Amino acid sequence: MEEQFILRVPPSVAERIERLLNESASDDKSLDLSFSDDGRNGTFAIGDDQFPASLLDLPGIVESYKTYDDSVLIKTADVGQMIMVREEGDPAPEVVEYRHGLTPPMRDARRRRFRREPDLNPELVRRVEKDLLNIMNGGTAENFDTEMGVGDENARSAGKKPAPAPAAKPSVSEAAPNAGEPEGSDSDDSDDSM
Repeated sequence: MEEQFILRVPPSVAERIERLLNESASDDKSLDLSFSDDGRNGTFAIGDDQFPASLLDLPGIVESYKTYDDSVLIKTADVGQMIMVREEGDPAPEVVEYRHGLTPPMRDARRRRFRREPDLNPELVRRVEKDLLNIMNGGTAENFDTEMGVGDENARSAGKKPAPAPAAKPSVSEAAPNAGEPEGSDSDDSDDSM
């Protein structure tokens, strides 16, 4: 697989990059991208101009493909991050995950397309984790609740779950144990035609 990234730039910068790639003799001879120590914020330089840049996580993985013959696609990379270049006056994003995908149908993708994270009580999570570790070490769970019926007072006082009632067995006729099957099997029949 190749190393790839998505570079999103303002329209004015995009025109300069396109000119740089199309013309062999250009005044913008250099492109540079450098990041600070945090790895999320940096500077994009084209010629003598510098623009602020941010590394953002995409809401989902984007697959990248290439073709050599315009009919067969070959997967080349999985891209999960994007470098967003901003104009000098634009504010820096406050979050590390970009809210939208790359295409219009993925607008506000995290809220519209993906399942919400469950609202969990941290105390409940700690208690369940502690009980799970106790059970794995051969102990028992503490303070567990069970769902019991109305008449299960003895089981509730003992702290045990009531035993399930045995399932009713279907009635089978004793007179015809092989009802619906032919008497004898194909292997019992002998072929005396020889």
